[in-house]
Amino acid sequence: MIKAINHDQNSLQQISQPASQNDRQVGRDLADTLAAHHDHCVGMAANMINVHKRIIAVSMGPVDVVMFNPVITAKSQPYQTKEGCLSLTGERPAKRYKRIELDYRDMDWHKRHITLTAFTAEIVQHEIDHCDGILI
Repeated sequence: MIKAINHDQNSLQQISQPASQNDRQVGRDLADTLAAHHDHCVGMAANMINVHKRIIAVSMGPVDVVMFNPVITAKSQPYQTKEGCLSLTGERPAKRYKRIELDYRDMDWHKRHITLTAFTAEIVQHEIDHCDGILI
């Protein structure tokens, strides 16, 4: 189900709690909401739909991937960039890494490990910051 976008900075700065298998519907709602905003959004965290759980959805080419409890396990090649956010106005500076390794659980609650680079890595870092209550 498509959900409303949270713009409350106090709410967005709350640290998200770990997700459980019972939160899979939140993952589906997050994916639906991301799909509804594809023309101007490439990733979302659950707090952006006012659910404070560690869940993100990321556009990876032709498919959107929902990740539960994502954790960056390695990162390299730092750089500075500017990012926008559906929950905030304008662009702001951010430090990111060109290559990251990530552990997470998928929609079937299977453990996954993935290496991401370039723009996809940047999107994931932005959304994990949301889970940690960090706004750009």
